[in-house]
Amino acid sequence: MPHDHSHAGHQHAAPPPGGGFNAAFAIGIALNLAFVAAETAGGLWANSAALLSDAGHNLSDVLSLALAWGAAWLAGRPATRRYTFGYRGATIQAALLNTALLYAALGFILWETIDHLRHPEPVNGRWVMILAGVGILINGITALLFRSGQKGDVNVRGAYLHMLTDALVSVGVVAGGGLVLLTGWAWLDPVLGFIILGIIAYSSWGLLRDSLRLGLQAVPDGIDPEAVRNYLLQQPEVQSVHDLHIWSLSSSGHDAALMAHLVRPGGADAQWLAALSKGLEAEFHIHHSTVQVEDGPTPGGCHSGCQLPEAAAHGHA
Repeated sequence: MPHDHSHAGHQHAAPPPGGGFNAAFAIGIALNLAFVAAETAGGLWANSAALLSDAGHNLSDVLSLALAWGAAWLAGRPATRRYTFGYRGATIQAALLNTALLYAALGFILWETIDHLRHPEPVNGRWVMILAGVGILINGITALLFRSGQKGDVNVRGAYLHMLTDALVSVGVVAGGGLVLLTGWAWLDPVLGFIILGIIAYSSWGLLRDSLRLGLQAVPDGIDPEAVRNYLLQQPEVQSVHDLHIWSLSSSGHDAALMAHLVRPGGADAQWLAALSKGLEAEFHIHHSTVQVEDGPTPGGCHSGCQLPEAAAHGHA
């Protein structure tokens, strides 16, 4: 059965290399590398296993920042014949991996906190507290560098939460150390650690959820698929819609794509498709739309299992 197959939208430009956060990534990595070197030297000088362990943890955060930066740089590379969407999806993979690294770090810190609760030891004086205070400053500054972009990009949010996590852990070290020195109650340090871990786990749940949604090509937040379907059905002479898919090309919340089949007798011309593209962009912020227009129902109907039960169609993942 004859049909028209057209890309209704033509916004194929890649985002800027580094996602506009090149300076933030460079400064954050440099600051944290310097802090890792200072912690390592301090740990060796003070014979502190805790400082050496924290230096290793902060080194993993440097690697996490480098991963996020590399993915953001890849996202700015042009498309190729094999990677026709470019490398925007790298930011989704980085967000998933960084989420896994974040929860792995939380698990390690939880294990250490339980061990300290079972075997409480005096906080090793002022040197440890001073370095932890420096950690608050460095990790706090690094987190602030990414704060402006963490709501619109899951990859950037992963970097932001990693740095915020370390800043909060350092706050716990300083506060716990001070309280123990004042009261002599060694159990206060791990108890405060549990509280901080709970806050971090709660605040990072949204990152885990959004990363998984992106990885599974879910409809982006802020776009109602039923509203999109109804909008397409309201277009002149459109009789039905099938094989409707909406997903995000990258970790950015403003990089939505659409694919749909429309049944419209007589097909569609370039002017009609251009108007449809502009309408989808204006109404739903969908910047890349691919529409196949058919002049009648196709044998077998929906081709990709997209006809959901009524209850599921109105639900939210």
